[in-house]
Amino acid sequence: MNIKKLAAEKAVDWVEEGMMVGLGTGSTAAYAIEKIGERVKQGLHIRAVATSVQSENLARKWSIPIIPFAEVGEIDLTIDGADEVDPDLNLIKGGGGALLREKIVAARSRQVMIITGENKVVQKLGAFPLPVEVVTFAHEWTIEKLASFGCKPVLRQTKEGDIFKTDNGNYTVDCHFDVIEDAARLHHKLNNVPGIVDNGLFIRMASAVVVAYESGVIEVLRAPSRR
Repeated sequence: MNIKKLAAEKAVDWVEEGMMVGLGTGSTAAYAIEKIGERVKQGLHIRAVATSVQSENLARKWSIPIIPFAEVGEIDLTIDGADEVDPDLNLIKGGGGALLREKIVAARSRQVMIITGENKVVQKLGAFPLPVEVVTFAHEWTIEKLASFGCKPVLRQTKEGDIFKTDNGNYTVDCHFDVIEDAARLHHKLNNVPGIVDNGLFIRMASAVVVAYESGVIEVLRAPSRR
């Protein structure tokens, strides 16, 4: 059973006629884009913005109308995946390398629907390495500073052994914490470091999380009213 696909298709039920939709990045979000594409072919009229070049290309393949960011006001609904989800629906994102655009789109969205499998739901964030997007200039200093926060920072590389670059031309550092005791505090401290563009902690941004279980059960976790 493909639980990623199961969760993604359930989340797409929230997409309604005429919506402006944010399209996430990653393997789980790709299933949602494909399902939205199927509905578009069946007559659904929406407009969309994508959080990566990869997702934009997939959306165009499925004939989903992509709108330039300059023409987008508020986004009605964004559907995206997550690398970890805690009980307060705080997230670690960025495993797919698009955390900055994902966070910008989420911040412009009325609702952020996260799709994930049961293995991504944790009591405390941190087992998944926290991605941090950094500028290329003096990145060695930035990595040195990241180490002072108690993590093991690793500059992300491609499968070919080259330094991975985001769609924004920046580097990604994967920070191995094991456990993050205070995600909100760490988010604030990281983003105060010169050289750090943003980090993969999404604090109080998810409206709901669709969790798929190996048994086939779908659970929708709702955030407290806060958006």
